[in-house]
Amino acid sequence: MLSILALLAVAAVDVGPARLPLDADPTVKALVEQALKASPDIGRADASARAEGERAPQVGSLPDPTLTLGIQNDGFKGIQIGTMETSYWQVMLTQPIPWPGKLSAREAAARSQASVAGAEAARLRLTTTAEVERAYVDLLLVRGQLGILSKLEVLWKEAEVMARTRYEVGQGPQSDLLRAQLERTRLLQRRVALEGEERTSLQALNRLRVHPLDEPVPTPLPLSAFADPVLRAAIEVVADAERRSPDLAIAALSVQAAERRVDSARKEWFPDLAVTAGVMPRGQIEPMWTLQLGITLPVWGATKQSKGVEESQSRREADLRGEESVRQMVKLRATERRTLLAAALQTLDIYRGGILLQSDATVRSTMAQYQVGKVTFPSVLEVLRGLVVDQGGYLDALAAAQKIAVADREVSLGPPDGLRGGGSAGSMPGAGSVSAGRAGGAAGSPQPAVAPATTGSMSSGM
Repeated sequence: MLSILALLAVAAVDVGPARLPLDADPTVKALVEQALKASPDIGRADASARAEGERAPQVGSLPDPTLTLGIQNDGFKGIQIGTMETSYWQVMLTQPIPWPGKLSAREAAARSQASVAGAEAARLRLTTTAEVERAYVDLLLVRGQLGILSKLEVLWKEAEVMARTRYEVGQGPQSDLLRAQLERTRLLQRRVALEGEERTSLQALNRLRVHPLDEPVPTPLPLSAFADPVLRAAIEVVADAERRSPDLAIAALSVQAAERRVDSARKEWFPDLAVTAGVMPRGQIEPMWTLQLGITLPVWGATKQSKGVEESQSRREADLRGEESVRQMVKLRATERRTLLAAALQTLDIYRGGILLQSDATVRSTMAQYQVGKVTFPSVLEVLRGLVVDQGGYLDALAAAQKIAVADREVSLGPPDGLRGGGSAGSMPGAGSVSAGRAGGAAGSPQPAVAPATTGSMSSGM
């Protein structure tokens, strides 16, 4: 009996004061830095942004001049240059000149579009950082569950020894021994599921930093060692989200780019100019020269230019409405995350100040009563399972709070994910809580699932 109580003391989840925020952990920072440097998606986004930036000088430059070489000759019997006044060589240079303001408008539109590409690259960096942090939380969670499972295996082994001893001396039924053996077998199935979860979490993290998928990643600190996220005032949360949101920045820059395109389209109404200068050498006769000014007549292109302005104005209106839509979504998601974080923090307080302490006290009381024969062995097993369920639920609450904070730093537009079912339900090792926790990740991320058979065995086994 004393050995079981000692194991319970070892199995208790650390609920002591946290040391540092998740994003300040050196391990996490190193993983994020590796992912940002190695990500091919970020490299592609940066290259696209540079390409957009190189377009602006091109569209803002004058068109290339045209060099024309020719000859004019009198008759077909011979070259008459130098003998006939109307025979000459011809060298002409024509320089197209867009109407003043056209080139600057086109360049401004191109630079605005380059700013949009730069903001998109910034969004990808923020998303990659958040994906690394979420994957690390997933890894911490599943390893924490494996730790609980290891302690549970020791407890069940000790319980089996007790049941066997009581059965052999005739003080307990054979069913107690069989039940303990059954539970130990079920633990093997749960361990297989959890180890699979650990591998997939590790592979997801290594993919983000472009390392070998099965390369080990150390987790020096458990989830309980990190500081709880800070709950800020609602108005502060919304203002901070609007200020930092890359999506809102992209939408605002898209509106600016659309306005520049409207301005450029309006200037297309004005005609372009062409200056031509030429010289005609005539041999021994004094040479001739010419200077011409051409102007385009927007007769046939009037409809095209009008439609171009209307197209640009319609796209600007679409971008304006898109910006407002993004702004509303940013406010909604920021408010939702704050609401869920408040619930998660309250849940953690309940675990630390009530559930875990009461669960431990219940186990100790039940064990003491069992020692004097006042309760049955199944009652002892039930409270042991309840203790581990509560520890698993506490880990889930820790992971949920951290993931909400990650989504807040990311300023994610995806729906946030909070605690499911209020905490401990479904939080046992191998019951699929890691997969459920990943639902709060980036949209489109693959979500590993636990086989139904495993989930069922967890419910029946615990």
